[in-house]
Amino acid sequence: MTFLEFKKYMNHFTVFSVKDIQKQFPGFNRMNLYHWQKKGYIEKIRNKWYAFPDNENSELNIFFIANKIYNPSYISLESALNYYGIIPEGVFIYTSVTTLKTKTIKTPKGIFRYSNINPEFFFGYELVMNHHKIIKIANLEKTLCDYFYFNTDIHSMDDINELRFNKDLLQKSVNIKKLCQYTKLFSSGNFEKRISLLKKFLHD
Repeated sequence: MTFLEFKKYMNHFTVFSVKDIQKQFPGFNRMNLYHWQKKGYIEKIRNKWYAFPDNENSELNIFFIANKIYNPSYISLESALNYYGIIPEGVFIYTSVTTLKTKTIKTPKGIFRYSNINPEFFFGYELVMNHHKIIKIANLEKTLCDYFYFNTDIHSMDDINELRFNKDLLQKSVNIKKLCQYTKLFSSGNFEKRISLLKKFLHD
């Protein structure tokens, strides 16, 4: 098999695994991957996951890769806050929430960080369609819950102000009723205090 034949059939994959290849090409010689990687034809994203270097590195494509290479997971925390326009600066580490162990994966596409959360809190994500591919991204209310769940050093309004959230956009976009419903599900007094600070910030 030539690389051109391989790419013709696999080019629609944003990221592909050895299993994906074997479904398309039973009996595929995995040594091809080693040789193609050395020639720069493909990139190894992590163990058994690959991508083509010339694929578009759009934000949603990177989010899709994050979902795929460490599953189950969904985009949340700083990456989702940036996606919704709530934090001003670009995010150079792609952040997700997972029921697997906390992990950081360095790849040619960027650094992917996954924060472990209890399975009972693995909810509140939307399925976003991008070029016929489904991406899991936390909705705004769950993004905020995840952020305040993990950032336990938020104790005051000064701490909230230092986050540099886009207050106007948050006030227009966040569903307070949904945020409160989610907050109760976490059943944590300290977490509820942090969310109360956020709600005070939004109402002031």
